[in-house]
Order: sequence, then structure tokens, then C-alpha cells
Amino acid sequence: MRKRTSNKTLLIGGVAALVILGGGGLWLATRSSEPAAPAAAEGEAGHAEEEGGHAEGEAAGAETEGRIELTTAEIQAAGITVVGVGGGGGGETRLAGRVEPMVDSRAAVGAAVGGRVERVLVAPGQSVRAGQPLVSLVSGEAATFRADADAAGASAEAARQAYERNRSLADQGIVARQEVEASRAQFLSAEAATRAARARSAAAGSPNASGRLSVTSPISGVVSSVQVGPGGFVAQGGVVAEVSNPARVEMVFNAPPALAANVRAGAPMRVTGPNGEFDAVVTGVAADAGLSESGATVIRARPSGASLPPAGSAVTGAIVTGEATGGMTVPS
Repeated sequence: MRKRTSNKTLLIGGVAALVILGGGGLWLATRSSEPAAPAAAEGEAGHAEEEGGHAEGEAAGAETEGRIELTTAEIQAAGITVVGVGGGGGGETRLAGRVEPMVDSRAAVGAAVGGRVERVLVAPGQSVRAGQPLVSLVSGEAATFRADADAAGASAEAARQAYERNRSLADQGIVARQEVEASRAQFLSAEAATRAARARSAAAGSPNASGRLSVTSPISGVVSSVQVGPGGFVAQGGVVAEVSNPARVEMVFNAPPALAANVRAGAPMRVTGPNGEFDAVVTGVAADAGLSESGATVIRARPSGASLPPAGSAVTGAIVTGEATGGMTVPS
């Protein structure tokens, strides 16, 4: 009985060992086969990415072929300027010119009457405004003008009083109407003489009773030179100082005579100066300006919103004439 029982125990142990060994083998087989699929998938994905990158490289190469991109610094270094194409067409004429002071930008200030220089009130380089005194003079001639104006004013006042008195007496029937009319004529004549005397005094610089007057600047600007000193004598019309306004400048171009008939005031221009290009507008055209026997045309222009370089600077202008409707102008 015991022998039979031990045999049964051995049989059960062997079966259990076989089950354990079979399960372990199945587990090992499953573990070894699982990483194979992800590895294969990863290989296929990497191959696809390589092919996609190659395709993108070819597309990028196709897009950039024949195209050069420049940075802002490279564009400036190469001297490249981006400008717009204008409408109108026509022929472009390039003109040489310069920046010049305007006619009213300079003033040679002279003395209206002769006299002695009492004080010099400005110095070269000093800024002045219109009407500011430059030099103080003492003039006997100016004193005479002031005295004449005062005397004429007194005579006019006396004539006015005589006229009013005679008119009052005429209303009372004491004096004849003829005397009233005569006194009125004398009053009007005295008033006219007063106006003339005061005008002469004002033209002389409005001196006071002592003959002192101030020579004033007619424009605002900078004193460029002073021609007199204290104690000196200035003759009538003599220059005491020069004043200029550096901000009052314009462009002057020399043009062929044939261009005068095709350019009008208000025509646009494109100007190149020391500081670059800018737009300008023609302000005047003078045919046969008399600068030379060739009869060259002078074109004056001012900038459109830009500031001009100092007087004397060279500029080059381009103006289009004979515009054609629907045409285009390409800047040169």
C-alpha cells in the first residue's frame, strides 16, 4: 500500500514539473518576439523620415534656385535703392545745379542819412530778427527832418483851429462864407505838408529831436559782417552791416533753351544731393536768363518736405517732359 502511494506522489510531481517547464518556455518565447515589431516599426518610420527630408531638401532647393536674399546691411553696402515706378512716361532730362541763397535771403543794410556812428549793437555771427537795431547814429540831417515834421505839425494845428473858429463865426453871421472856405483850404494844405514832413522823418529812421536814430535789419537772419565802428562816419547810403538767412535757400539748375517751353512752375523733379535723393517742385523757369551768350534756361526749384544742404552744394536733378498718357517712368 505504501509503495503504491509513493509511486502516485512521484507521478504527480513529474506532471507538475512538466507544466512549470512548459509555461516558462512559452513566457520566454513571448518576450523575445514582442520587441521585434516595434523595432521594425521604428526602422520603417526612420526610413520614411529620411525620404521626407530628402524630398523637402529638393523642394527647398527648387524654391531658392535663382533667388538671392540680402540683409538690410548688405543692401546698403551694395548701394541698392528701392524706388517706385512712376506713371506718365515721357523723356527724362538730367540737369546739373547748385544750392543758392534766395534773392530775399541777403541784405546789405545801409544808412538812410549820413551821420556819426554812436554805437554798434551787433557782432558778426549774431542772430537778429527783422526790425532789430544794428547801429545807432547821430545825424544833423536827421535832426532837421524831425524839426521840419514838428513844425509842419504845429502849422497844421494852427490852421485847424483857425478854420474851426471861422466856421463858428460864419454860423453866427459874423464872417463871410468866403473866409471860411479860405481857412479850410489853408488847413488842408497844412495837413498835407505835415504828412510829407513826417514821411521824410520816418524814411530817415524816425530820429528823435537830437537827431539820434537806429539803423535796423530788414530781415531775420545772421549778421555776416559789420562795416563800421563807433566814432566813424557813415555817408548816406553807406553799408553798415550785412545780414543773411541761411535757411532761405533754393536749387538753381542750368537747362537747355529748348527745355523752357516744356517745363512749367509746379512740375515735379527728382533731385540727388550730398544727403541722397528727394522730391522737388519747380518754382520758376527763366528762358534766356542772360547768364551767358548761349541763352541758357534757368530752372529754380524747392524741396518737397526735405531740407536742402548748405548754399554752394552741388545737386543733380531729373525732370520728365512730354508725358504720355498710360506710360510708365522708370527712375534711372
